[in-house]
Amino acid sequence: MTTAPPSASRPGPGPRVRPLHLAAELTPAAGTSAAGTAAGAATAAARTAALARLAEAAALDFLTHDDSFARPGLDALAILARIAPETRSIGLVPTVTTTHTEPFHVQAAVATLDWVSRGRAGWRIAVSPTGTEARLFGRRPAPPAAELWQEAGEVAEVARKLWDSWEDDAEIRDTATGRFVDRRKLHHVDFQGSAFSVKGPSIVPRPPQGNPVTVVDATRPAARDTAAQHADVALVRAASAEEAAALRTELRQGARAHGRDPDRLRVLLSATVGPGTYEDGPGALAELIASWHGGGAIDGFHLVPEDPERDLARFTGETVNRLRARGLFRTAHEGATLRDHLGLPRPVSQYTTTGATP
Repeated sequence: MTTAPPSASRPGPGPRVRPLHLAAELTPAAGTSAAGTAAGAATAAARTAALARLAEAAALDFLTHDDSFARPGLDALAILARIAPETRSIGLVPTVTTTHTEPFHVQAAVATLDWVSRGRAGWRIAVSPTGTEARLFGRRPAPPAAELWQEAGEVAEVARKLWDSWEDDAEIRDTATGRFVDRRKLHHVDFQGSAFSVKGPSIVPRPPQGNPVTVVDATRPAARDTAAQHADVALVRAASAEEAAALRTELRQGARAHGRDPDRLRVLLSATVGPGTYEDGPGALAELIASWHGGGAIDGFHLVPEDPERDLARFTGETVNRLRARGLFRTAHEGATLRDHLGLPRPVSQYTTTGATP
């Protein structure tokens, strides 16, 4: 069933004009998968690469690729690592489940994607709430939603610590002495969470972006505090511009309460789009995005297509071009990393020091 983008009502005067951010999902809205064999996997990878190049040509900020232990399908992080060399500038954001997985391995995989993509990686944090998913691992029952998102926040926190555990200049690669790394610039994180502990340091050097971009779907109330505390990008769903603006305000206030600069949090409206989005003409969706963004309700739009081949092509060929014609969206990527696209600074390692490691 199509969830058409809601009406383009205006929430009233908003803040100064901000850059418009556009992103899209690569998997169908129903979450189906065509990969069951080696040939199917190759076909899926080729399809994903073609869609990624289409979105890259339109200069979208990033692409998401959904994933879940609750259904069969290719690993989102692995398939985006596969297509990273076939793209040059668009951000790549796989869904990564933090429940039942090892935080140390998760952060290493995301850091590797950032290296493979030369600074274009993110990760969309997700949780596994069902007993069926828990039984796949046999380690523990599925905790309540509040505990799952608390744990997800802890995984996000320790991931940042591990990414920072190598200072930027820790690698020395001194062939004359045979020294690869300056051990003084590697740091133990010594993190104790509610369900795991990590000592560190990471086995992967600090990623090109310092910290890959963290994305959280904040549609459900249980996820919002985690998004406010840890997300660089929060995805929300809303039936009106007023509702979207209220969610954006709530998330920004939450970020401030956690000691963060709310201007470093991007809130995007995530909406499922099919042919009925375009019933009022090809300019209707562009008008909705322009209205909501201009009124301060959202920082951008995350397209979830019913049929990626059909709907992403129409979005990039019609909606994006109309937004460009109004001077609201870039004609090409102006930076090299996903943080560049989002207007986010590269964070300094929290462990940067000139002294020796204990």
